[in-house]
Parts: sequence; structure tokens; C-alpha cells
Amino acid sequence: MKEMSQTTFKVGSLREFAEWTKRVVRDPKSAQGAPKKWCESKEVAARVATDQVSAEAMVKLLSRGNLAVLEAIRLHKPVSMRELATLTGRQEASLSRTLKRFAELGIVSFQDGPHRTRVPALIARRVHLEIDLTGRNSAVAVDEPPLP
Repeated sequence: MKEMSQTTFKVGSLREFAEWTKRVVRDPKSAQGAPKKWCESKEVAARVATDQVSAEAMVKLLSRGNLAVLEAIRLHKPVSMRELATLTGRQEASLSRTLKRFAELGIVSFQDGPHRTRVPALIARRVHLEIDLTGRNSAVAVDEPPLP
């Protein structure tokens, strides 16, 4: 597992983040050396640390065809990979590789279906890319939907 640095990640509640943000608005210098990412728990921070992906790789993964796959999952809620392949016109093997990568990034998940099928589900609605034009500190963040 990738080592986390306190200068990269900060674990805290939404309230703590809001309070910190207000302090920074009052005194921008207080943000120097602050972490780039805030996480609600150590478990989330660990996942973020191990799930790093470059902004360039994320842009390639979010191709028009792959976005159509995510839209098909959202609209049709297929009950199997085979049904999703039929809906999208993609080969099952190719679709499986793409969805595996989306699952690694927390964008989709799989539930066990009947007869050993895997049922894909969309679990994120937004992806944020922060691109450093010098190429040194680009970041990708995936938003999980709010709990019902």
C-alpha cells in the first residue's frame, strides 16, 4: 500500500474542513503547507492513497464510449454483464476490463447476481480533475453519491 503523508492527506470531519476553509478565507497564508486532499476517515484516505490515477489516464478512461456505458448502467440498470454488452454493443471481455478499472476507482461496483452473474451498478456521479499545468501536482477525485 502506498504510504500516506500528513502533508498530502488530512483526515477530518466536514465541519472541521468548513472551519479550516473559513480560517483560510480570513488568512490565506494559513493554507501554506496544508494538505491537498481531505478525507472523512483513515479508511477513505487509504483508498485514495492506493487508487491514484493520472489526470491523463482518467481523461482517456472517460471516453465518449465509456461514458455511454456508464449512462447505460444508470438508465437501464442491467442485471448482468451480458445484458450491458448487448445494450452497448461492446464485447463482454472489453466491457469487463473497462468496468474493472471503473470499479477500482470507485465509479462502479458489482453485486452478485443469479447464476454467478455480476450486476454492475453506478456508485459515483461526478469526477473532478485538478490539472497542474506544470504537470507536477495533478489530481483526480471521485464523488460518491450521498447516502439515501
